Amino acid sequence: MPSLLSVNVGMPKDVAWQGRTVHTGVWKHPVSGPAMVRRLDIDGDGQGDTQGHGGEQRAVLVYQIESYRYWERHFGRDDFEFGQFGENLTVDGLPDGEVCIGDRYRIGEAEFEVTQPRVTCYRVGLRLGEPELPALLVGHHRPGFYMRVLREGHIEAGDEIVKISTGPGALTVADTDALLYLPDRDPAKLRRALNIPALSPGWQGSFRDLLAADDATGLAAGPAWEGFRALRVADVIAESPTVTSIRLAAPDGSRLPAARAGQYLTLRLPVAESAQVRSYSLSAAPDAGSYRISVKHEPHGVASGYITTHLRAGAVLEVAAPRGDFVLTEGSGPVLLVSAGIGLTPMLAMLHELAASGSHREVWWVHGARSPREHPLAAEAHTLLDALPHSREHVFYSAATPEDLRRAHATAGRVTKEELIALDVPADASAYVCGPESFMADMTAALTAVGIDPAHIRTELFGALPAINPGLTERAAVPPHQPPGPPGTGPMVTFARSGISAPFPDRVGSVLELADACDVPARWSCRTGVCHTCVTPLLTGRVTYEPAPLEPPPDGEVLICCSRPAGDIVVDM
Repeated sequence: MPSLLSVNVGMPKDVAWQGRTVHTGVWKHPVSGPAMVRRLDIDGDGQGDTQGHGGEQRAVLVYQIESYRYWERHFGRDDFEFGQFGENLTVDGLPDGEVCIGDRYRIGEAEFEVTQPRVTCYRVGLRLGEPELPALLVGHHRPGFYMRVLREGHIEAGDEIVKISTGPGALTVADTDALLYLPDRDPAKLRRALNIPALSPGWQGSFRDLLAADDATGLAAGPAWEGFRALRVADVIAESPTVTSIRLAAPDGSRLPAARAGQYLTLRLPVAESAQVRSYSLSAAPDAGSYRISVKHEPHGVASGYITTHLRAGAVLEVAAPRGDFVLTEGSGPVLLVSAGIGLTPMLAMLHELAASGSHREVWWVHGARSPREHPLAAEAHTLLDALPHSREHVFYSAATPEDLRRAHATAGRVTKEELIALDVPADASAYVCGPESFMADMTAALTAVGIDPAHIRTELFGALPAINPGLTERAAVPPHQPPGPPGTGPMVTFARSGISAPFPDRVGSVLELADACDVPARWSCRTGVCHTCVTPLLTGRVTYEPAPLEPPPDGEVLICCSRPAGDIVVDM
C-alpha cells in the first residue's frame, strides 16, 4: 500500500543567484503532526512564481522516495532531506510511470486528483545545487506530479494512500511529460491527452498548440534561406514626414519567396563603424514577389535615420528571410486589428492578405495616431477596407483639428481601454494588437474585459521583446549595453532587436548569460534546454550546446539557455 512519508511546506523567500535575486518557494521542510490541506495549498505553504506553480490545478506537488534514491545514486550524494525536490508530499509508491492523469487518491481526510506532471524549471536545480537537474527529470522520466484538492482535510506523515478511481485514457505522468518536452511525440497520444478532463488547462493549451503546429506545415517550415542574402532596393517612398517605405527585390529580378502576413525582415545595414542589425515588419502583400517595409525615423536612430534619409533605389542590403509567428491565422470568425503609430505595418500586411483572398470575415480596423500628417499609409488601408464587404474602420487622432477629424471621419482622442470597450467589438473575434508596450497592455485588458478569449489575443512589440524571467524579482529597467569588464575574444554575438554586438567572453557560459550581462531582455524558463520559451530565432551562424538539449530546436532557431557561438551569430533578441 502506498504511504505518505512526509508533508512539506515553505513560504517564498529571496535567494541570491548569478548576480540576481530569485523569489522562490522551492525550499520546503517537513511538518510535524497533522497539516490542513485546502483547495489552493497546504497551510503554511506558498509559491514564489504563481504563473508556473500553485493555484487550483497545482495545489500539491508529489515526489517519490524511490526517485530520491535514484538521484542519490546518480549524483553520488547522501544528504537529501524530505522536501529537497520542492515537493509537498514525499511518498512511498505512486511512480510516474504508473500514476495516470485523472487518477484520484484519498490521503487522511483529504481527496486529490492528478492533473499534470511537474513543470520543469531551473529552481529545482537551484535548490539542489545541480543546474542540469530540470533536464534530467524529464530525460530520466522522473518529473513528479501535481494534484488538485477535491476534498479539504487534514493529512499526516504515515497516512495510507488509497486509490479511489482511475483516470480515463490511461496516460501516465511520465508519458504526459514526454509529450511536451521530448522529441518524436505521438499525435494520437496528444489527442488522447486532450480528452482527459482532469488534465490542467495550461497543459491542454500546450498540447493544442503542438497539434496545430503539426497541422500548419507552412509555419513549421524553416526560413526561406539561411543567414543573410543580398536584396536590391527597388523603390524608396516617403509615406509621411517621418515614415519611409522601402521595397526590396531579388537582384536578378526573380520572385522572392512568399512570406506570411505579420512577419518581419531583419536587415544588416552598413552604417556607423560596424553593421547595424534591425528588424522591421512587412507592410504589404506577403506574396507580391518583393518585400516592403515601412520605417519610422526615430530621433537619434542610427539605423532608421540611414533608411529614411540616405538609402536610395539601387542600393543592395543584406536581408534575412521573413520570420515571426505574429501571423494572421485562418478561420471564419471576426478579425480585430488594433494598432497605434507605426504599429500599423503588420496589420496592413494582414489587410492585404484578407483583401487578396476576397475574405468575407468581419474585419475591424482600429488605429490611433496624432494627426493625419502622422498617419502613414492611411489611404492604402482605407482602400483595402473598402474592398472587404464586412469591414469597420475606427481611427483616433489625439492632436488633430476639428477639420482634420471631419475629413478623416476620425474620433478625437487616443485609443483607450474605455474607447475600445465602447466600440462593442465581437467577443468571438481573433484580435491582433501592435504598438507601444503600455498600449498593448491596455488593449489586451480591454479585449479581455469585453469577453475575448485571451488565447485569441496576439500582440507584437517593436524592439526587444519583453523579458520572461520567472521567479526573478523586479529591478529597474536598464537599456541594453556592452557587457561589463574587458572585451571578449570569442565570436561576435549580435542581438538584432536590441542593437547590441559584442565578442563572446570566455567568462560567460551561454548566449543567455551574455544577454543577461548586456541587459538584453531574454525570454527563458528552464535555462537547461527543457523549456520551449528558451527558443529564439537564429538569423545567421552556428552554435554548440552544453548540455545537449532534450529536443533540438527547429532549423533557424536556437536554445539560448545552453548554447555557445561556434562562430559569429545574429540572434533575434
